[in-house]
Amino acid sequence: MIFLLVLAFIGGILTILSPCILPVLPFVFARSDQPFRRSGLPLLAGMAATFALVASLAAVGGAWVVRANQYGRIAALSLFAVFGLTLLFSSLAARLARPLVRLGDRLSGSSEAGGGAGRSFVLGIATGLLWTPCAGPILGLILTGAALSGASARTAILLLAYAAGAATSLTVALLAGGRVFRAMKRSLGAEIWVRRILGVAVLAGVAAVAFGLDRGILTRLSLAGTSNLEQRLVEIAVPVKQQDQAMKSDDKPAMMMMSAGGDSADVPQTLPDLSGATAWINSQPLTAESLRGKVVVIDFWTYSCINCLRSLPYIQAWYGKYKDSGLVIIGVHTPEFPFEKDEANVRKAVRELGIDYPVAMDNDYRIWRAFHNRFWPAHYFIDAAGRVRFHHFGEGEYEQSEAWIRSLLEERNHQAPPQLAVKMAATGAEAASEVESVQSPETYIGYIRAKNFASPGGFNEDEPQRYRAPAQLALNEWALEGRWRDESQIATLLTAGGGLVYRFHARDLHLVLGPTKDGKPVRFRVTLDGKPPGADHGEDCGADGLGTVTDSRLYQLIRQKSGVQDRLFRIEFLAPGVQAFAFTFG
Repeated sequence: MIFLLVLAFIGGILTILSPCILPVLPFVFARSDQPFRRSGLPLLAGMAATFALVASLAAVGGAWVVRANQYGRIAALSLFAVFGLTLLFSSLAARLARPLVRLGDRLSGSSEAGGGAGRSFVLGIATGLLWTPCAGPILGLILTGAALSGASARTAILLLAYAAGAATSLTVALLAGGRVFRAMKRSLGAEIWVRRILGVAVLAGVAAVAFGLDRGILTRLSLAGTSNLEQRLVEIAVPVKQQDQAMKSDDKPAMMMMSAGGDSADVPQTLPDLSGATAWINSQPLTAESLRGKVVVIDFWTYSCINCLRSLPYIQAWYGKYKDSGLVIIGVHTPEFPFEKDEANVRKAVRELGIDYPVAMDNDYRIWRAFHNRFWPAHYFIDAAGRVRFHHFGEGEYEQSEAWIRSLLEERNHQAPPQLAVKMAATGAEAASEVESVQSPETYIGYIRAKNFASPGGFNEDEPQRYRAPAQLALNEWALEGRWRDESQIATLLTAGGGLVYRFHARDLHLVLGPTKDGKPVRFRVTLDGKPPGADHGEDCGADGLGTVTDSRLYQLIRQKSGVQDRLFRIEFLAPGVQAFAFTFG
């Protein structure tokens, strides 16, 4: 925790090097000519506290938090617009009698004893509502962990440390700026011009925030060196396995074996409590006590995860072969996207996938946290005494996993299971990935974890925006086309004819999609290098590239039959309302 606090604080300090800090600088410097203890310090304290509070709520809350903060931003912009005008035209403030203008006039005045600190703190709160820092590696680590681990004091403290770091770097700039402005006033007698310059700067800052420059163009201009430095700090201070609070294993799976005594600090030694399940499918609620005497395999999965889908045929085959010998398999469905929390969606997926073993819905991540799990898929092998003996993360090594099952059953039954090992030839989306040919990574469309986004101007986070694709895309770059609203985990198309473009290198391309919010299907058209996919179409579209989004799930759109090469994928939606979440490859 100490390492993470230091890391968060350093990440906040580094924001001074990012263009995303520029829109709030005028609001901070507007009071740089006032005493720091009664003006600058309360302002920065209000900014840090408000940012930490709003970011903590947004990381673990729902859309209502985002909407509430949007109203707060509007109010803050209005306040600063009045503040800027009173700096620019002090005589105007004296003539106008409206309450908001009088408030702006008081806020722009000198800091008298007993009142200046409070007024500066109010301005700090407004600044905290407006500030949207670039989500670099350090802030991304904090926010992703918060979203997956749930509300906690730890989340708030880390975000407060990040904001305190930013306030520290701004303090240095503010103290330096204050000396410059005081020197100008003494040598030139130019106080009125300083006030007007500050007024123009404040109004320019209001315009930048109002038009989304702080979350669009300035985010794209974020210094690459800063991001690289942050990433190196993350890798040094936090082990890789702790960075990825939740990840799908597209790379070579990390296979680990435990002795009965347990040699891993993260994996529990015994089967944890399962009472955190929010619902059970194919079974009555199961408990660790009721499973004593059985060999248990826990499979953490989620139904739109391609890696999970490719492991399902093996898990289903193991259950069919060994359930009569004392094997129980429990699929712990821990959602990644909001639509995967819907019980009706999960029940439909379980039915269509032919899963007949027990499935525990883990919408609150309570079972996930009890196992200290970080992966989809993840498999834990428990013996008849309730001890976690083996575990495996990711796809692959199915023969070894089945050997563990057979070994635990032999211990339980005092004889080897009679059946031979499973031989599997899965098809469709469940077919094994051609790992050696995959050069494209899983790519999220929501801005909080998006990488390699190439639409000019970047994201206009949480706001409608018309996007276009550049004339050329490099390998693994992607873009939105048309009018979309891109949010933290999801992008929603607002007008017909929009789509997505991706230059990829893999046999298979999948896209996690959902219909309109009221469940209406959306037709689409897919092309490869500008032409219908033909024989290279996936299961969810035809050779002509046409298909329909009917449910929230993973859609297999491309399966190349004639060799893998760089291809330009484009999907166009013929109606508005489609929801897009992530690309995956195989």
